[in-house]
Amino acid sequence: MGVAELLLVGVVILLGLCGVLVPGVPGSWLVWAAVLWWALKDPQPVSWGVLVGATAVLLLSQVVRWALPPRRLRASGATPRMAVYAGTGALLGFLLLPVLGAIPGFMAGVYLHERLRLGRHAEAMASLRTAMRSGGSSVLTELFTCLLIAGAWLGATIWG
Repeated sequence: MGVAELLLVGVVILLGLCGVLVPGVPGSWLVWAAVLWWALKDPQPVSWGVLVGATAVLLLSQVVRWALPPRRLRASGATPRMAVYAGTGALLGFLLLPVLGAIPGFMAGVYLHERLRLGRHAEAMASLRTAMRSGGSSVLTELFTCLLIAGAWLGATIWG
């Protein structure tokens, strides 16, 4: 697989990661489809292993999301700007503290947005709890899954 095709797969994965934060966009399925495309174009044992792992993690994520309360983020006051802060925090957390850092990074992003918007710590914490109960945990689950898949693809591409 050439560099141009790898960059296109990376762009589709990046679009899928952004799509997780946008309601109605099947972000996790875009990430999975990009890994499928990569595995079909570069049939190596490593690529098939990443595809099987991505499929298993994605299906497990769907089961976990099904068990969580339904998304009602708009009712909690979540805005697109909050999604940008949360997504940026999750990505930075994922990079700074590999894998597990996405969880506190996501919540720190939501907290930072609410702290800047509301101005007080107690109100920002209350808003963070409301957002996480209203569907933020579902978004976090899907985003964390997509970050895991993207990380596995990137690792396999660089070292595989």
